[in-house]
Amino acid sequence: MSRIIDARGKNCPMPVIMAKKEIDGGIKFFTVQVDNKIAVENLSKLASSQGFEVKVTEANGDFNVKFSNGCEECEEILAKVENRKPLGDWSIFVNKSTIGVGNEELGETLMKMFLYTISESEDYPKSILFMNDGVKVPTLNEQAVEHLKELEKQGVELLICGACLNFYGLEDKLLVGKVSNMYEIVEQMKVASKVITL
Repeated sequence: MSRIIDARGKNCPMPVIMAKKEIDGGIKFFTVQVDNKIAVENLSKLASSQGFEVKVTEANGDFNVKFSNGCEECEEILAKVENRKPLGDWSIFVNKSTIGVGNEELGETLMKMFLYTISESEDYPKSILFMNDGVKVPTLNEQAVEHLKELEKQGVELLICGACLNFYGLEDKLLVGKVSNMYEIVEQMKVASKVITL
């Protein structure tokens, strides 16, 4: 089911900015509610420039501008077939290979336990972002990697800092996730409703 963005009462360019935020966040299906035709026209232009299709419906002076990029019904069926859990709109930022300060072995164990707990939860993050010493988790922590693979299978995006991999000489050791960069990681942080830092 696509999300609904209420932009009624907001002057341009606010409805367009709100829609662009959804697109930048990787949302393929959503509806923007507006109360004037100028906003409808501007949203339609945005959709066209971003490769989206729009369907506009009017009711009681309000307009629903439905954005779609692909087959929404297909996505819903695929999610059910693959038994995927819904993704949240929050992210996890991992900047070290352990959790907490103190014993390193305990910290690594806590990291494994944390990722296992997340993989078993009903509320998945949209993304997990690895930087600095944190890139050792998807490269060297084999048990953690198994939990990360399950999360990736469920649709969680795993972004690993490429410069950090190079710094630690781990560019050929990556076992899960996608090599990324500062810009992409920052964009994920900007569109997240919250970022949990480990």
